[in-house]
Amino acid sequence: MKMNGLLPAFGAVAGFAITMLLGFWGVPFLRRLHFGQTILDIGPAWHKSKEGTPTMGGILIIMGCFAATLLAFIAAVVSGSAVADELHDATKVTTFAAGIGLALGMGLIGFIDDYIKVVKKRNLGLTAKQKTFLQLLISAAYLLSMNLGGMDTTWLPFIGDIDIMHGAGLLFWPIALLFIYGFVNAVNLTDGIDGLASSVTLVVSAFFMLAAGICNYYCTNLLAACLAGACIGFLVWNAHPAKVFMGDTGSLFLGGMVVSLAFGIGRPVLLLFAGIVYLIEALSVMLQVAYYKKTKKRLFKMAPLHHHFEMSGWSEEKIVLIFSLVTLIGCLVAALPILFRW
Repeated sequence: MKMNGLLPAFGAVAGFAITMLLGFWGVPFLRRLHFGQTILDIGPAWHKSKEGTPTMGGILIIMGCFAATLLAFIAAVVSGSAVADELHDATKVTTFAAGIGLALGMGLIGFIDDYIKVVKKRNLGLTAKQKTFLQLLISAAYLLSMNLGGMDTTWLPFIGDIDIMHGAGLLFWPIALLFIYGFVNAVNLTDGIDGLASSVTLVVSAFFMLAAGICNYYCTNLLAACLAGACIGFLVWNAHPAKVFMGDTGSLFLGGMVVSLAFGIGRPVLLLFAGIVYLIEALSVMLQVAYYKKTKKRLFKMAPLHHHFEMSGWSEEKIVLIFSLVTLIGCLVAALPILFRW
């Protein structure tokens, strides 16, 4: 029995239900461990009221997403769907498995960072150099795995597939390394107010679920659906006022996931549009730093950009809504070359 159309829906519902239900155990557990967030003085003053809220809740997203993925894959094999058929494609399987490894590796870095902050009581966690080294190492291992798995082209709008193994195409690999590193950290920067990173990533993962389905990447289609469901399940606990924060455990995992979804359908360039909010958040930080160094004045009231709007009087709910709508517009733009086969 074929159930290709039902599997993503099953994965999304399972991701939502498992993540949401895990919260009934996980949130009190983190609270009992005193894994509370320390709010830095450099942030908005009213964020101090959030101090002590359990962090490292990203563990719920990770567990919910992959438990749902496992259940969906079992259903796929039992039903004999296209997902099961795709398991015979070595390149797609390698890319899919490497993507999961990338996301888990980034999540592990975030977990170590959170652990140092919360348990060791060193609020800055890993140093910038340590984080950068580990993230670049995992990103390089991801790209190497895909290369060894047979990935030899990438897709560009209006051009199609281009060779990345010879000549100028070899530039793809160092650019891809910086691309992965940049986007993972951009997602991390987006996690600053209740529900923001979860909501934006929900929209992005829903886009890649649809894009993967249209482009016949069924494993990635299923993974994106499970991630979307897990984001909704986490929002039950993370929407304002948040009962738990995802921490770097969650935000770096989400960064690894959205990157792996983009590479998983062979179209990483689409993340430049679908992930427009991530880009804007990262760009606001870079502009703030550069402008301050040059003028000793601030370009924004505070960076990343969501804090600027927060300090301008916007509520957290309004920021989440507007940023999610901007993400939706970016995803619609990203969908155009797929729908019209540009």
